[in-house]
Amino acid sequence: MRTLCASTLIGEFFVIGFAGLVAMKNPDLTQGAVWTVCGIGMLVSVLLCGMLSRPGAVQLGWVLQIGLILSGFVVPAMFVLGAAFAALWWCSVHYGRRIDAIKARWAEQARAASPDAV
Repeated sequence: MRTLCASTLIGEFFVIGFAGLVAMKNPDLTQGAVWTVCGIGMLVSVLLCGMLSRPGAVQLGWVLQIGLILSGFVVPAMFVLGAAFAALWWCSVHYGRRIDAIKARWAEQARAASPDAV
């Protein structure tokens, strides 16, 4: 699960950065505000890559996905991109857990087939 989720989060890192560049064109926003919000989002996405094995990391990832979707109020394209990354996050978590379960089952079968290899 870690590999799939980390790949999604790294993709989000770049999308958040590019969204910041688009948001800078909004005359109602200051550069400081845009890059503070984008910088926090980018930092969270990178830090989550290293925290994926810890409790609560997947839930924090969902919070990041909601934040991406809500950023569509500033950069309208982020409604679509945020929804796409939320779908990718769901797939990464769902299928990553299935892959982890299959790997664990295979490892258990390998251990049972050769008990002296433990």
